[in-house]
Amino acid sequence: MKLEEVKELLSAKVLCGECMLDRDVEYFYASDLMSDILATVKEPGILITAMVQPQVVRTTQMLDLIGIIFVNGKVPPEETLSLARSNEILIMSTKYSMFETCGKIYLALNKK
Repeated sequence: MKLEEVKELLSAKVLCGECMLDRDVEYFYASDLMSDILATVKEPGILITAMVQPQVVRTTQMLDLIGIIFVNGKVPPEETLSLARSNEILIMSTKYSMFETCGKIYLALNKK
């Protein structure tokens, strides 16, 4: 699935990394516990979370993930966005809850 499709599916706002929207993504990881993400990520993909601290970007960078989708309409502070920009990490924000976000992505991926 193209990141542009994910953006449209979630009515998401791209906060940084818009030039990456033509990339493909197959894997999505959802958690607010970075320790769970560190333990489960096996392939590059997208992190879905409500946590907006800079540590989320550092975790994403460490695991070679493509980007982050913040749920519940959350917008990270400038420190987080600046760190994402400097590491070429896509950041999106959606109004949907984590449950709704995951459900929409699951349905879209299994529709094909």
